Order: sequence, then structure tokens, then C-alpha cells
Amino acid sequence: MDLEQVKQFLNENKEDEQVKAYLNELSAPTREQVEGFLDTEEGKKVLQPRLDQNFTKGLNSWKENNLSKLVDERVKELYPEETEEQRRIKALEQELENQRKESQREKLMNKAVSHASENGLPTEIVSYFLGEDEDSTMKNLETLKETFDTNVQKAVEQKFEKGGREIPQGDDNPKQVTTNLSELAKEASIRK
Repeated sequence: MDLEQVKQFLNENKEDEQVKAYLNELSAPTREQVEGFLDTEEGKKVLQPRLDQNFTKGLNSWKENNLSKLVDERVKELYPEETEEQRRIKALEQELENQRKESQREKLMNKAVSHASENGLPTEIVSYFLGEDEDSTMKNLETLKETFDTNVQKAVEQKFEKGGREIPQGDDNPKQVTTNLSELAKEASIRK
């Protein structure tokens, strides 16, 4: 019997229950056949999307059921809830720190105003030159003084140039003049 005869027999007897059962046995893959197919590249292409889909579904389900609870537990662990007393203490500490900073700023402002007055600087703008500490504030005021003095000198020179007068530059080594007042008085005949 050749293959054509087998095909013809199967077609003629396809309604027979024994032939149907035999054909179903032949067409049903065995476990080994399925596993062998899944190990091939083509089988992996079929199986991987299904595995990914199931994994994603499981992960999403886990996230919905567990993730927010775990995050909340971790947040509570890192940042435990404060009692009313702890909140009041924290508020008082913050208020005390603010008062300390304000007091320090006020002292710094007083020193800066005093320094500005001594150096002939306008005290109205001192607050703009306050630094984090006394050193930085004094440095800022010294920079202001240098800039202020330079600009005042330029303005004075420009005024004199407009009026037609030139200011001679002074000697870097001024000569000291010592005068005896009693001699001057004798010369002027004010005192005898």
C-alpha cells in the first residue's frame, strides 16, 4: 500500500469513528514535541509574548495590591509621624532660630551703619550691602567706599573742568609744617 492508497482510504472512511480516533491520535502533539518546538527560535517567538503578557499582568496586580503599602511603610520608617509635643518643640525651635537670625542681622546692621557713618557713606543704602557675616559686610562697605569716593572725585573734577579750573595733583610726600604758636603770636603782636 502506497501513500496515495492510504489517503484515498482515509478520505473514503473519514466518517468512521475508528478512523477519526486514529487521526486525532496522529494529529495531537505530545508533550515532548511541544517542548521541542518551544525550544526552537520559532517556538520562542510564539511563547515570549505570552510570557511577557502574563508577567506584566502579574506585576500590575502586585503593584495594585502591595506597592503603595510598601511605599507608605518606608515613608513612615524614614519620616515617623510627629507627636503634638514634637511639633510644638519644632515650631519653638524654628521661632527661636528666626529670632536669633533677626538679632544677628540687627547687630550687623548697627555695625554697618556705624562704619558707613564713620567713612562718610550714605547710611540709607547700607542694608543693600549686608553680607552673611561681619567680615563680608565690611568688605562690601569697603568696596562701596572705594567706588563711591572714585565717583565723587570724578564728578568734582568734571565740575571744575566745566568751570575752567584745573586741580593740580598733590605731592605724594607732603611736607610737614611745624609751627610754634607762641612765635606766631609774637609776630602778629597778639600776645605779649
